[in-house]
Amino acid sequence: RMPNWGGGKKCGVCQKAVYFAEEVQCEGSSFHKSCFLCMVCKKNLDSTTVAVHGEEIYCKSCYGKKYGPKGYGYGQGAGTLSTDKGESLGIKYEEGQPHRPTNPNASRMAQKVGGADGCPRCGQAVYAAEKVIGAGKSWHKACFRCAKCGKSLESTTLADKDGEIYCKGCYAKNFGPKGFGFGQGAGALIHSQ
Repeated sequence: RMPNWGGGKKCGVCQKAVYFAEEVQCEGSSFHKSCFLCMVCKKNLDSTTVAVHGEEIYCKSCYGKKYGPKGYGYGQGAGTLSTDKGESLGIKYEEGQPHRPTNPNASRMAQKVGGADGCPRCGQAVYAAEKVIGAGKSWHKACFRCAKCGKSLESTTLADKDGEIYCKGCYAKNFGPKGFGFGQGAGALIHSQ
């Protein structure tokens, strides 16, 4: 460890002194701008892209792959079911040590956790800084994705059905009218016998 001559704050990554001009603060810790990188992919982070887990910082994509839900459409491309627990990204997965929410009763408390709404996708608390409203519910920005293809949504690209959200393309293909020109691209005719 380096001696802390100036008595200033220490970087949460390199442990060297952080001076005001180069400081980024996140969850009470200080970082050099050049050290404020995702621990897995080394992408530069900012307040909108950082996901914190204990002392570790990640981009939301790598955080989702390491700690997010596993299964259809999460953290991958569309239509993939992942059994890769992040090994391809250099993430060591500890078997038998699943990520536990800070509230052990999260499933029962999902709708109101500490005064925050519960996200319909992951069940965790949604606080104001990360909240997106869609289909009358509060979602995390990272969870505000099409249930079919995983594409990021906005209020203008959203369609909802039975409490789930979809991009307009997936909604049309799955729930829209069938027949000439619908859900197949223009000029397609479906021959159903």
